[in-house]
Amino acid sequence: MSASVIEGRGLLPDRHPNRDFFLCDIFDAIPKDDLATMEHPVFSLATKPDRRILNYAHNGVEITVVPSVKGLATIHDKDILIYCISQLMAALNAGRAVSRTVTLKAHDLLVATNRETSGDAYRRLREAFERLAGTRITTNLETDGVEVTSGFGLIESWEIVRRAKGGRMVSVSVTLSDWLYRAVMSKSVLTLSRDYFRLRKPLERRIYEIARKHCGRQVSWKISVDLLLKKSGSASPRRVFRKMLRDMIAANHLPDYEMIEEEGDMIRFSLRDAVVDGPEAPPLSAAALEEARRLMPGADIYALEADWRGFWARSGRPRLRSADGAFLGFVKGRAGQG
Repeated sequence: MSASVIEGRGLLPDRHPNRDFFLCDIFDAIPKDDLATMEHPVFSLATKPDRRILNYAHNGVEITVVPSVKGLATIHDKDILIYCISQLMAALNAGRAVSRTVTLKAHDLLVATNRETSGDAYRRLREAFERLAGTRITTNLETDGVEVTSGFGLIESWEIVRRAKGGRMVSVSVTLSDWLYRAVMSKSVLTLSRDYFRLRKPLERRIYEIARKHCGRQVSWKISVDLLLKKSGSASPRRVFRKMLRDMIAANHLPDYEMIEEEGDMIRFSLRDAVVDGPEAPPLSAAALEEARRLMPGADIYALEADWRGFWARSGRPRLRSADGAFLGFVKGRAGQG
């Protein structure tokens, strides 16, 4: 009697009983990005090898990003993570099992992220894997309600599983960091416009991420140029950064959002041609905003307002007797006074 019959009565033996990988095979998965790296700068906006050590601190969050000899992971390298997150979320929503190790087809990744599929594109893809694995992050950022100061790579490891005859990668296995995987499992992600991958300039991609995270589906949201510069992670001087913002405003091709420069060195993001579900929270008075500044000195008051409106929307948009009172209660809670 054959070994296959002995082991499984006509069935072949299970050669991979401990499958600890997830195979990317979901067609046209909706692009998803993790909330933490949308809000805080982790990726370089440089187009040449960037070997700076990046340090960022804001509202209790601290991040240090250290490059490898290949340089820091770039905002375009992040396409790989967005693709993996998108596939994992689609699988979770379909009730399928997932894991930190993701096996993907290089061609599918290039197509999904709007890249060329030339030989040079595969070379650049390999370089992106190397930067993602080599870049090290130390942070106290929470994922899935867990705040642990730890160091990790954006991906833990990667390997080419299969090559074409000419040596080009066909299949690649990627193990995500536990930190990023927790974000996926807790669904701490947001949907991106597919046009995100059509944005050519690194700063355009970063500004879109910030707008998507803070403005979301609100009618509008505004932020100071100084704070936007800090959140973007741009290394440009303030005057150059403002010029780049004005160029973006003139081009007016940011997905989902329109940018407007306002008095007081502020930038307003307004939702394009979209209906916001349900009523909007009433406007806040100048006195309420001033009181919020007193309660949380140094905080970005407009980001706080955006967070409160998002909280109100997630709570089912309850009827408010006093928008000012509800907002200030929210701020007191943030300040530890509630």
